[in-house]
Amino acid sequence: METKEFTATSFYEFLAGHKLMGTRCSCDDAVFLPPRAYCPHCVKQSMEWLEFSGKGKLLTFTVVYIGPAAMIAAGFDRKNPYCVGIVELAEGPRISAMLTGVNPLQPESIALGSPVSLDVQELGPEGAKKSVLAFRMD
Repeated sequence: METKEFTATSFYEFLAGHKLMGTRCSCDDAVFLPPRAYCPHCVKQSMEWLEFSGKGKLLTFTVVYIGPAAMIAAGFDRKNPYCVGIVELAEGPRISAMLTGVNPLQPESIALGSPVSLDVQELGPEGAKKSVLAFRMD
């Protein structure tokens, strides 16, 4: 499929194109997100890129009132918090990501097990925007 190296840089390049890419071991079909160069099961470097559907379900979440500098620079703070959750993808892997389409000021309205879909966010100042992995509540 793709010939990029199995690195975080490649992952974020794909994400900037709104593609959620991980890896699959060609020996045992194990899938990984974020991508990795070696399979921990068979201990071989037999990985290939795999595009995930971007569909999954919300397992758990938290509301972040005091975030890292990049999120503060994007306008999030104690008065404007955001949510981060653990999503289990349809293909199996679980990953932490920002949640969109929810009201962080009413966390009781966010239902665990709800379906989510990929919703890459572009955060940061003009000319220096970065792609952030996010999932939207469906």
